[in-house]
Amino acid sequence: MKSMLSKYADLLVRYCLDVQEGERVYVRTSTLAEPLAREVFRSVLQAGGIPEIELDFMGKNRILINDSVNEGQLQYEPFLYSKAIKEFDCFLYIRAPFNLREDQNLDPERSKIRKESQKDILKTYFERTATRELKRNLCQYPTIANAQEAGMSLEEYEQFIFNACKLNEDDPIQAWLDVRKNQQKIVDLLNQRTKVQYLGENIDISFETVGRTWINSDGQTNMPSGEVYTSPVEDSVNGHIHFSFPGVYMGHEVEGVTLWVKDGWIEKWEAKRGKDFLDQIFQIEGSRRFGEAAIGTNYNIDQLTKNILFDEKIGGTVHMAIGQSYLQAGGKNQSTIHWDMITDMRNGGIILADDEKIYENGVFLF
Repeated sequence: MKSMLSKYADLLVRYCLDVQEGERVYVRTSTLAEPLAREVFRSVLQAGGIPEIELDFMGKNRILINDSVNEGQLQYEPFLYSKAIKEFDCFLYIRAPFNLREDQNLDPERSKIRKESQKDILKTYFERTATRELKRNLCQYPTIANAQEAGMSLEEYEQFIFNACKLNEDDPIQAWLDVRKNQQKIVDLLNQRTKVQYLGENIDISFETVGRTWINSDGQTNMPSGEVYTSPVEDSVNGHIHFSFPGVYMGHEVEGVTLWVKDGWIEKWEAKRGKDFLDQIFQIEGSRRFGEAAIGTNYNIDQLTKNILFDEKIGGTVHMAIGQSYLQAGGKNQSTIHWDMITDMRNGGIILADDEKIYENGVFLF
């Protein structure tokens, strides 16, 4: 396990963040991920960087929301996090949750105040990561909570993560460079087209990409990765889409979501489970427009784990995100949320680009 974590840390530091001598690296995770954090700390030092690590404890956010005695405490902008986002060179967030449902029953008004306090930090985050002025990466440490959610033992979940990240390869960095090369062919084609349409069972939705850029997600911003994505022209999205995979957001699980869209505006929505939560989300500014359209290409990920970091990358799926756009793709929609919703294309799904079929049954045709 230690040797694998060393391999993981080196991939994160030397490939994903590409840490250079003298660069300041902010690492945030929970105490559960201490073994990986230790190896990352070591790897950053060996690369000549300057590591700062923050370890969250169980229930931290819940205690803040429930036990703060005045709004000033909720509105306080966390100093270290704020400084890192605004000034540091690299940001690594290692997901390592204690309890995936810990925050789902928090007071919505108090949570909203806390979320608003992060708005300026979030704006800076999107601006600096768009140009890689702030090199950031999001990754996963295996915890019991995530393993249970995925229906796996902890050992099985560890191996799932390692395989998805290509850590079983002799040279994981070269493996991700190969992903970059292969996906570049896809984005090169898509960037020559201006209209894309997803078709499938209960799916007929189109969007335009004039002035937008398809991005090759090759593991430098997410690990694992394996997707190509863009931000559609906001008022160009039309049609309907059913998301066949359940989604988990802010500790709430929603299943069987169908959205109807006209001129970029989500006019109607349904869900087999969790519609009340969906109703709340669509009250948030910017949430009724799409910030992302994407295609998953990581065929090492072949099962649902209810973890969006992995699920949105499943080879043979597409996803669309409501809310915040990607500045680096040319997106303009702004929101405090970004929620990816996924649907399977492996059973008859088609993608058209400028009316030409380029994808069928979960694979590209070129």
